Amino acid sequence: MSAEAVTTAVERVRAFEGTDLEDLCEATVAAIEDGGGFGWVKAPARQVLENYWNGVLLVPERTLFVARLDGTICGSVQLVAPPRNNEAQGFAAQLTGNFLAPWSRGHGLARRMVEAVEDAARIGGFAILNLDVRATQEVAIGLYETMGFTRWGTHPAYARVDGKVIPGHYYFKRLGSRAKAKA
Repeated sequence: MSAEAVTTAVERVRAFEGTDLEDLCEATVAAIEDGGGFGWVKAPARQVLENYWNGVLLVPERTLFVARLDGTICGSVQLVAPPRNNEAQGFAAQLTGNFLAPWSRGHGLARRMVEAVEDAARIGGFAILNLDVRATQEVAIGLYETMGFTRWGTHPAYARVDGKVIPGHYYFKRLGSRAKAKA
C-alpha cells in the first residue's frame, strides 16, 4: 500500500459518534476560513457550531451527509425536504450546506456528496433538486453545472462578504429516477 493511499467515504449521519462532532466543527471552521462556509463569513464560537450541527440532526426535514477522508469527517452536505404544509412544492427538495475542508479536496468527495443527496432525494420521491450558491464559488459552480444542474437565475445582491455585496446563482435539476420521480 502506497504512503499516499487514502480511504474516502460519504455517508448519512443519524447520530455523532466518537470524534465526529469535533471533526465536523474543525472541517466547518477550515471551510469558512477558506471562504466556503455555506453562509458563514466568520467562524462562530465552537459552542455555536456544536449547537448548529446537533440541531441539524434534530430537524426531521434535514438529512445530513458527511464526507470522510481516512475516517475523519472533512465535509458535509444537507438534503432539506419542504415542510409538510407546503404541498404545492412537495415534489422539490433543496441541497444546502455543501462544503469540504481545503485539506480534503481532490479526492472526488464533493461530487460523491452531491450524488448521495441526489440518490436520497430520488428515494424520497422528489423530482426536483434546488440549490443556490455565491457567484464567487467558481469550483462549486463548475461541479454543479457538470452534474447537470441548470442555472435559472442570478440575484445581484445575494450575499455580503467582507462588506462587499456579491451575486448568487440559483440552480435546479430534474431528477431522473430509479423509481421514476414525478415532476
